[in-house]
Amino acid sequence: MDTVKVVHPTSLHPRNDTRVFAKECTSLAKAGYEVFLVVSDGLGDERKNGVHIVDVGKPSGGRLKRMVATARAVYKKALQLDGDIYHFHDPEMLPYAKKLKAKGKKVIFDAHEDLPMQILDKPYIWKPLRSLISKLADIYEHVVIPKFDYVVTATPFIKDKFESFHPRVTDVNNFPILGEFEPETDWSIKKNAVAYVGAISSIRGIQALVEAMGHTNDTTLFLGGGIKGEELRRSLESKAGWSNVNDLGFIDRQRFFEVLSQSKAGMLTFHRAKNHVNALPNKMFEYMSAGVPVIASDFNYWKDIIEKHKCGICVDPTNPVQIADAIKFVTENDEAASEMGSNATKAIKEKFNWDTQVEKLLGVYQNI
Repeated sequence: MDTVKVVHPTSLHPRNDTRVFAKECTSLAKAGYEVFLVVSDGLGDERKNGVHIVDVGKPSGGRLKRMVATARAVYKKALQLDGDIYHFHDPEMLPYAKKLKAKGKKVIFDAHEDLPMQILDKPYIWKPLRSLISKLADIYEHVVIPKFDYVVTATPFIKDKFESFHPRVTDVNNFPILGEFEPETDWSIKKNAVAYVGAISSIRGIQALVEAMGHTNDTTLFLGGGIKGEELRRSLESKAGWSNVNDLGFIDRQRFFEVLSQSKAGMLTFHRAKNHVNALPNKMFEYMSAGVPVIASDFNYWKDIIEKHKCGICVDPTNPVQIADAIKFVTENDEAASEMGSNATKAIKEKFNWDTQVEKLLGVYQNI
């Protein structure tokens, strides 16, 4: 049988995206598919992990231009590659997914988020318009997505939504790759520190987290990622807790591992946004994989995982004192924190790992 050519076009995700490249594209290449990842970053073409990465050039302009001009350029390149299966990841590329389906191609849509729910909390959309735009997005999904061959989702919650109007839906969860992290088992050499690495914004709880650091006993917060906007940065730097923050800026995966090996907990105190409460964030499972306790928001979905596996503490993400108390517990009680970290690693090895999801992804392709 001829090799099946698979094309993953994305106008939004970077070439090294954990879900798109490291997990899905790499796993498909290992399984014998000829895989092309079309990106827009200006870094040029390359072949990595058996995946052909094709670059259409770095986008210029703002968000709107990316959603129009860059998406069109990615589509044109994807069309030229003449794939057998097209696997899309970005809502802005749905019109092009529809075009490829009309040309007789097999099309998968990979829903990383619940778009209509996500729109309700988008800060760059004028608040009075969010509800209307969310409803229009929901209508558009109901019209376009049933035309595709398959829907893949990043969480069971999103899967349940799409199953109401599409017969072929599979959840492929963002669990970590086994062996990517090597937990630091010698707790005594860890620093009096906790870590948060990721996008830094108010809705992700950074204000209360920095305030909480002012209530801890000389504990350091390793903060990795880009702070969204100068106004937010000024607000954070004005807080007493900022003196306990080690602002690392953007860090790569290797540095991320190093930071976690030095930390006694990973922080995940997102606000109760509509698109957060039913999410399964990468960060939670990466912290667990690194063998550190998770201090997370007390959403029911997250509590079911963290409390069941005894691998962390859930808190009110808007309460700096409660967050600080959780941080003090893990930094002042090495034996208890170490046990939580061991429980986290065990849960990853037994249940929450990428190996458990690969078969579901390959099953989608085999069914198509």
